[in-house]
Amino acid sequence: MTHVAAFDAAFARCPLIAILRGVKPDEVEAIGEALVEAGFTLIEVPLNSPDPLDSIGRLAGRMKGRAVIGAGTVLTTADVAAVADAGGTMIISPNTDVDVVAAAAGAGLVSLPGFATPSEAFAALAAGAAALKLFPAEAASPAVLKALGAVVPAGTRLLPVGGIAPDNMEPWLAAGAAGFGLGSALYKPGMGASDVGDRARAFIAALGR
Repeated sequence: MTHVAAFDAAFARCPLIAILRGVKPDEVEAIGEALVEAGFTLIEVPLNSPDPLDSIGRLAGRMKGRAVIGAGTVLTTADVAAVADAGGTMIISPNTDVDVVAAAAGAGLVSLPGFATPSEAFAALAAGAAALKLFPAEAASPAVLKALGAVVPAGTRLLPVGGIAPDNMEPWLAAGAAGFGLGSALYKPGMGASDVGDRARAFIAALGR
């Protein structure tokens, strides 16, 4: 199975990306287990976390066949290569850098760039993005997402990221959100695996699956 096919299958099971910004390698496996037990299948370690490549490598080994692992805050093509070497297959960025998108797609990895405008959305898709991250979602609205969804190619997955909580997901879903990236409402540095698992289950329940 290709990395993109594995992502597609994982996304179909649970379209929520757990963003573990600030997680440390010595705690990441327990947190990953808690997320997977709750039903999550997509886990991101941002590269501005402590020793992120170590955490990505640990998760990739521990979660093989159970979850797709990747990196967030991927800003350069060198970052793409480093994440791939560590075992990550999702390349998630806060911005639309077509060189980064193309490098990820060219390597068979899953590119999920951030975008805020139609121009960025179409540039990202042309470069090979597998899905698009509407970021920061706090600066947009479900109405904006719906309007964007009307112009991008049918089947394009749009994921609001930023400020998403269990109690505000429904308007986004109604507007056409395919999934979400979940940050501080799911995980904050220092949280234990049990607490993360509880929050993960709340998100799964809000998703209505």
